Amino acid sequence: MTTTPTEPRQGAAPPPAAGLIATLAGRYYTDPEIFRQEQDLIFERLWCCAVRSSDLERPGAFRTVRIGRESVLITRNRAGELRAFLNVCRHRGARLCTEESGQVRRNLQCPYHAWTYDLDGRLVAAPNLQKMPDIDRTERGLATLPLREWLGYAWVCLADEPPSFEDTVIGAAVERLGDTAAIDRYRTEDLTLGRRITYDVRANWKLIVENFMECYHCATIHPELTDVLPEFADGLAAQYYVGHGAEFAPEAQGFTVDGSAGFGRLPGIADSQDRRYYAVTVRPQVFINLVPDHVILHRMFPVAPDRTSVVCDWLYLPEVIDSGADIAKSVELFHRVNAQDFDACERTQPAMDSRAYRDGGVLVPSEHHIGTFHRWLTDRLADGRA
Repeated sequence: MTTTPTEPRQGAAPPPAAGLIATLAGRYYTDPEIFRQEQDLIFERLWCCAVRSSDLERPGAFRTVRIGRESVLITRNRAGELRAFLNVCRHRGARLCTEESGQVRRNLQCPYHAWTYDLDGRLVAAPNLQKMPDIDRTERGLATLPLREWLGYAWVCLADEPPSFEDTVIGAAVERLGDTAAIDRYRTEDLTLGRRITYDVRANWKLIVENFMECYHCATIHPELTDVLPEFADGLAAQYYVGHGAEFAPEAQGFTVDGSAGFGRLPGIADSQDRRYYAVTVRPQVFINLVPDHVILHRMFPVAPDRTSVVCDWLYLPEVIDSGADIAKSVELFHRVNAQDFDACERTQPAMDSRAYRDGGVLVPSEHHIGTFHRWLTDRLADGRA
């Protein structure tokens, strides 16, 4: 009996050649169910960078931010400490704070039935509360979340049992830079916000992570960046090596869009860190960029399978900002990098639904560390489904 050979599926990817490894399949960037699992098993179980601590300057200041599928409320209490809660009234579930930010005198009041909470989340008042003496005001207080401050930011975790902050957050910097001192020397917590830009990126959050981690694309789409960091034109990202910082071009005076001088060296960094650029990825949603005179930090907030909000902060010495110095050329360099990167991600997103990408693509040798990110992701999804 003769058999007819099976026709290859249209668009099926050939096996990767030697030296190449497969990427995630296209559905990982479009499937609503995979996105739901990521929100549950990644963003709602790991430490996420929520707000810059200095955004809440005085007692009574509050900020709301979306972590996973939850609205998170962060306040500064009367003692000057930060507290984090789920932004949900414990009475009937109304959104407690409907604004992104604000300032209250003493308490937070639900606009629905006026249940009122102090800045530590304790229920302090409600209509006819005195007639309900059996109510435990602490038990009926706001749902509290763990909060840690690092690098001048408040990090929160929605998990019932948060993972070790030292291992999963600070450990990411150690894994990339070799030790904590390498990032501590920048004293990011003492820097001042010079500029903040929020980008609405029409792409899956993983495409943004993958793009940030590699530099195979740098020579193609980042002419300003490769002028300042010429080794990036060779396609090897700074994150490819432990402890490595990309060296400035000899003619570059600073990390600016035209290579002109910046604002002098941050006082704490080592000589070996001068005229170098370092990049750190803290999974799942933070990118840290370290240069001699400022720090750039990105926070990502996935909104949908094909949409991500990215908040980028440029941080400088207080005296630079207080002096009224023009930081435009400093900001413009990485703003262009961001715009170029996000445009590339948005060009990629539609193809994730194509039959040509049904089985994914490939990673070339200089991108192989992205494979580690893919394994981390699929392992977390698999563990959660077990």
